[in-house]
Amino acid sequence: MQRRPFLQKISLISSSLMTMPFISFGKKDFPKSTQLKFITASDGHYGQPNTDYETSHRLLIDAIHREENVDFVVFNGDLIHDEPKWMPEVLKVYETLKVPYYVCKGNHDRISEASWLQLWGQPADFSFIQKEQYGFILMNCSNEAGDYLCANISFAKAILEEYARLTHVFLFVHISQNDWTRHGVACDDLLKLIASYPNVKATFHGHDHDVDGIMINRKKPYFWSGHFGGSWGNPFTSYRVCEVGEDGKTVTYLKSVKDGAILNGHTL
Repeated sequence: MQRRPFLQKISLISSSLMTMPFISFGKKDFPKSTQLKFITASDGHYGQPNTDYETSHRLLIDAIHREENVDFVVFNGDLIHDEPKWMPEVLKVYETLKVPYYVCKGNHDRISEASWLQLWGQPADFSFIQKEQYGFILMNCSNEAGDYLCANISFAKAILEEYARLTHVFLFVHISQNDWTRHGVACDDLLKLIASYPNVKATFHGHDHDVDGIMINRKKPYFWSGHFGGSWGNPFTSYRVCEVGEDGKTVTYLKSVKDGAILNGHTL
């Protein structure tokens, strides 16, 4: 199975040339003094038939607990697999985390937005600020039917304008808002909006279980995290870490759930 099924019309070579190397002279190029560290993981598919979803969630949480100085985790969509009855159950699992967490709605999270708000205590379109200078925007891209949708551009524009004073802004949208993967959707107006804000450092996606790298649009990086549950995709499970240093240096790297090995990384 190919790990990065990007459309041929997009050049992976040109994409890689637009990011800085994460490894220099054989050493991983981490920030010297990390001020913010967060983790994003996607596609747990809790409750999917014929999968060991309880074990996959336990292994991810164990991996997160092995990480040091994590500020929070974002579960970037497909928390469950279709059946609404599983949503309260996966909440109980997330509550075993020793760090704060936030949730982004995916196409398999087939509950109403009212139910989502009642259960998680945050709307499906949600934003927050960490440590006075880092902004985070979580955007819904589906509905109870599981349709693939463009995110709410009016919401995104309002928050991006509000956050224009911040040094770093990060976006989370479960479904890629471009058709450069097999399961993305074409939402170019949102990509244009993202490109117009210099402080947007990265956008993170889930959804494509067999995609775990980076693509570039208008000089903005878009990252995938593979998957940690579900019945298809990469033969390994993974999650993504992002760190920001005191000097503003930002890096992100993909890690194996199994052993914590770094699989790829980029300096933003």
